[in-house]
Amino acid sequence: MTMDVIGAGFGRTGTLSLKAALERLGFGPCAHMIALIEDEARAALWLRAAEGDPDCLDEALAGYRSTVDWPGAYFWRELVQRHPEAKVVLTTRDPAKWYDSAEQTIFRAAMRHRDSGGPATTFARMAFAINWDGTFKGRFADRDFAISVFEGHNEAVRREVPAERLLEFEVSEGWQPLCDFLGVPIPDEEFPRLNDTQAFQERQASRP
Repeated sequence: MTMDVIGAGFGRTGTLSLKAALERLGFGPCAHMIALIEDEARAALWLRAAEGDPDCLDEALAGYRSTVDWPGAYFWRELVQRHPEAKVVLTTRDPAKWYDSAEQTIFRAAMRHRDSGGPATTFARMAFAINWDGTFKGRFADRDFAISVFEGHNEAVRREVPAERLLEFEVSEGWQPLCDFLGVPIPDEEFPRLNDTQAFQERQASRP
């Protein structure tokens, strides 16, 4: 399936809200890291891609019309090249606020799972290969380094994706810029607001 929208923004930049918005606008289903927790087979494909087999990307995204968040954002260059007609959305936010959110949610959850001696599931191996070891070189706990990676990634997307294909977007902006960019009408409903830090922590606390 041809991809219509490629989300190039890191996790914790409003990607779950963007996923819901894209699906509401008719660009779904939309891939997101959260679905891979329960999909070991597809997580295994992303892990293979991270280990050097980019041809797995097509199968990893089979059936999807869009992708946001990791692991797709890790492979943004490959996806932009493989899908030359796709629009690219770079979700952004204040770098310091991004770091605080990521540190308090996805990073702590990953470290807690690792330190508890939890099983090295395919999903966990993939998340470390792509997020913590791949993107952040094992140094996410170094705040300044992690923020520099975040800013460097965003600058690379801005520099390398043609302007006519790229929307830099903060979810607080709502429907207007997204719908204008994608050429679709604005829905008569509020823009989705999902998975803030409190919601993430509550969901983690409810897991066995």
